[in-house]
Amino acid sequence: MSPRLVPAGSDPARRRDRPLTITVDGEPLTGIAGQTLAGVLLAADRAAWRRAPSGAPRGVFCGIGVCFDCLVTVNDERDVRACRRRARDGDAVTTQSRATDDGRQAR
Repeated sequence: MSPRLVPAGSDPARRRDRPLTITVDGEPLTGIAGQTLAGVLLAADRAAWRRAPSGAPRGVFCGIGVCFDCLVTVNDERDVRACRRRARDGDAVTTQSRATDDGRQAR
């Protein structure tokens, strides 16, 4: 999955971009209609947006919704796969963490 966007003017599909804005942990990010949440995050140079139980950074791994590495909370719905969910204008995205603080696994 490439984090780069093909400019609409040079896209052979002749798409028309419809801009949208989402917030990720309170930070506004812009994208275009049709992008997945992962696509918007990657285009904003965010390669990781959650932590595994070991504390290792996680983001998109498989890009097709099989691995669950890209989980986020969207509009208060937890465990949404960012690679499968299309971004919608006004979405409020919160990153998640499975890192442990005191030996217990976070929920």
